Amino acid sequence: MSTTTVAPLTIEDAELLVATARRAAEEAEVTVSVTVLDAGGHLLAFRRDDRAVLISGETSTRKAYTALQLNAATADLVDAVQPGGPFHTLPTALDRPLLFIAGGVPVHRDGRLIGAIGVGGGAPEQDHGFAAAAVAALV
Repeated sequence: MSTTTVAPLTIEDAELLVATARRAAEEAEVTVSVTVLDAGGHLLAFRRDDRAVLISGETSTRKAYTALQLNAATADLVDAVQPGGPFHTLPTALDRPLLFIAGGVPVHRDGRLIGAIGVGGGAPEQDHGFAAAAVAALV
């Protein structure tokens, strides 16, 4: 039996994710906070611009956590938490509340989940675009 090892998300990877998301946001003239978590949910990198709304830091962290826990982009999960949806009661069932607003994207390497990025501060669709651009740059 062979075991495949997948390189974890490194500090350098996390810094690249943050820098790419921030650059994309700056080009769109949007001020954001960016959070990167490793596969265990530990904070690897965080950046909040001084002009960003204070809550954007918590928002970016919760978006990253949600993407990590459910291994899906938060933009794809919005309908799942509506009444009657499969995750309707999930946000209150966990110790740390999830946030189902676009802007959280899981990070994969060799098909395996190695972390997540969350972006908060812009419109949800913008945040998702900034996070997705960062993940694409990592590949």
